[in-house]
Amino acid sequence: MKKGNIIILGQSNLSGEIPQSIFNISKLQSIGLELNRLSGNLPSDIGLWLPNLESLLTGANELNGIIPSSISKASKLTRLDLSHNLFNCNVPTTLGDLRHLQLLDLEFNQLTNDPSIFELANCRIKGMIPSEIGNLSNLVALVLGNNDLTGTLPNTLGQLRKIQRLGLYGTKIEGTIPSSFCSLTNLVELSLSENKLFGSIPSCLGNLSSLRNLYLGSNALTSKIPSTLWSLVDILRLNLSSNVLTGSLLPVIGNLKHIIWLDLSKNQFIGQIPSTIGQLRSIESLNLTQNGLEGPIPQSISDLISLKSLQLSQNNLSGITPKSLEKLLDLEYLNLSFNKLSGEIPSGGPFVNLTIASFMQNDALCGASRFHLRACNGSRHGISQIEVLLKYILSLIASLAIAVAL
Repeated sequence: MKKGNIIILGQSNLSGEIPQSIFNISKLQSIGLELNRLSGNLPSDIGLWLPNLESLLTGANELNGIIPSSISKASKLTRLDLSHNLFNCNVPTTLGDLRHLQLLDLEFNQLTNDPSIFELANCRIKGMIPSEIGNLSNLVALVLGNNDLTGTLPNTLGQLRKIQRLGLYGTKIEGTIPSSFCSLTNLVELSLSENKLFGSIPSCLGNLSSLRNLYLGSNALTSKIPSTLWSLVDILRLNLSSNVLTGSLLPVIGNLKHIIWLDLSKNQFIGQIPSTIGQLRSIESLNLTQNGLEGPIPQSISDLISLKSLQLSQNNLSGITPKSLEKLLDLEYLNLSFNKLSGEIPSGGPFVNLTIASFMQNDALCGASRFHLRACNGSRHGISQIEVLLKYILSLIASLAIAVAL
């Protein structure tokens, strides 16, 4: 279909090569050819005759060859989708001249060597992120995850003031997190997981009030969690797992009223789990596994009625398993193993479907036969109350006897 200055032929079961004449229509503003079976190369002079082109969408076809460097001559481009094709060789560095570009998607091709930048996840790209990336001031998404990128994060990333999603996960990038990231005030998602980053988490990240997803897991980050992070009251997902973070969990963790996924596992946190964790009323997954946390499991966790997964294993938690956890009717996965818990395992609510795997290697648990533990012979909690009452009565009788004798 051709309408005015727009060609839209997406998902039309087209095959064969794209007619070269299409790329000579100087008034064209948008070309949509995605989701077909088109093959062949893009013309080497693409862009030279498209001064008004704003959108070029050819994703999900069978196009091959190189991405022509002349594509940068289409200087008004805001959207460029060449994903899910068979392009190979270098990504042209001239893409950095497309100053109006807001979306670039080149994922799932056969691109190698140095990256140009932008949306290149899973492309086997090697090399360093060029500092010129900061010139792309109109970018709203930059995803380079799961590539063989090396070097450090360039400070110039902080110049991408319109960026909303920054994904640099699963690479070999090392060094510290630049404080220039704190200038990205429109950032909604920052994903730096599975790299070789070290040093502390910049406290100024807590000023990015638009942030909803923060993934810093599987690095070598050290020091304490900046208290400013607990000011991100609208954050939805926070992953700081598998680092070397220390200190205790502060009561202000309860500020994260909207969080649905919190993973602080495999660090070196100590102290007790604050009771304010019960204020995370929207949370569905809570993982504090493999730390040095101690003390009781807070009763307030039973207030987390949306909770589906609770993982507290491999800590030094002690005391009983709160019976109030039976209220967590949506709970599907529970792991309290490798702690110092004692007393009776609750039997109602979600505990009906649990096995001993959820409670292995604790001090003195008892419960139903399906857990393969000793029988409790009544509630330990109830027995302890009776014992206290008997001691009180006996003490009172003894006192009265002494008084009468005198």
